[in-house]
Amino acid sequence: MIYVIDHEDSFTYNLVHLLDNFAPTYVSNYFNIDKKKLDTCKIIVFSPGPGDPSNYPETQKIYHQYKGLKKIVGICLGFQQILYGEKGQIIPQKKIYHGYQSRIKVLNGSSLFKPNKILLGGRYHSLKLKEPFSHQNLKITMRCVETNVAMAIEDTINNVYGFQFHPDSFLTVDGKFLIQKILQSK
Repeated sequence: MIYVIDHEDSFTYNLVHLLDNFAPTYVSNYFNIDKKKLDTCKIIVFSPGPGDPSNYPETQKIYHQYKGLKKIVGICLGFQQILYGEKGQIIPQKKIYHGYQSRIKVLNGSSLFKPNKILLGGRYHSLKLKEPFSHQNLKITMRCVETNVAMAIEDTINNVYGFQFHPDSFLTVDGKFLIQKILQSK
């Protein structure tokens, strides 16, 4: 089972419908967690949402409790949640990308996707990771071609993955494939 922690975003159920293609998916709000289901699920997904990661301390607790024990996937705010949990700083970016399609390049460090491939991804965010950012296990594996902003992360040691863009958006080409690769890894 996939457990989606909903940060009350309008995209959450687009993501749930995409995930349902691969496994039964359960959703609850970040403030109403079903601990029993969370303990028995195989994958935890942090949904998109408004605000910044510091607004969701319960999600941070879940991240630290289950990191390395279950596969964790973060989308948009969920991506930022993971980085914030690893002491990354999340800051405003100069340009707001809401409903914007970007060219995204896969970097050499990706274990899931072919390096140097260019993807098209739908972006809906006004925050980004402050760089430089360095972490022993968590690697930035995709970047926006135009702005060089981090767009994906992988930690194959702890089974943690994330996208700053939305694989569930109609602006993302092959979003189902991107999710499938993560869900079927390891």
